[in-house]
Amino acid sequence: MYREKAIEKMKGYFQEDRFIEHTLKVLARAEQICEGERIDDAFILQVATLGSIFHDIGIPEALKKHSSMEAPYQEQEGPPVARRLMNEEGVRPDILERVCYIVGYHHTADKVDGLDFQVIWEADFIVNIDEGNIVLEPGEVERSVDENLKTETARVLIREVL
Repeated sequence: MYREKAIEKMKGYFQEDRFIEHTLKVLARAEQICEGERIDDAFILQVATLGSIFHDIGIPEALKKHSSMEAPYQEQEGPPVARRLMNEEGVRPDILERVCYIVGYHHTADKVDGLDFQVIWEADFIVNIDEGNIVLEPGEVERSVDENLKTETARVLIREVL
């Protein structure tokens, strides 16, 4: 698999610890979810891994072009960067296209359309809560967890950070 090479590409591209650390946390949570859910489909595992590594890869370009790292700019700028980095490593076209789709919609809930994307969505959600990027008021925790976390493993992991 392309995991280690993708991590090195991501680190080289970001060159900023806060983005690298966030990405590695999302990857770790995605791997925990995959393991906890006993996902053994090689395609889903590769997409979940690469999608986690590249989900925020549009941030530097969004900052450069739009002076903002807001979600729409990340989603717009991320896929071309992810595509280039994965092409450099010879990632299989079907995996590459799926990862680019996820990178292009990783902040858009109604675009989550498969287990691979759900794993990344949940991992990023958990890490963003843990890092304080998403703040839930006491009355909205249950609703937000129900809306965003579909796997049992993610529902267990969120208890660690709430």
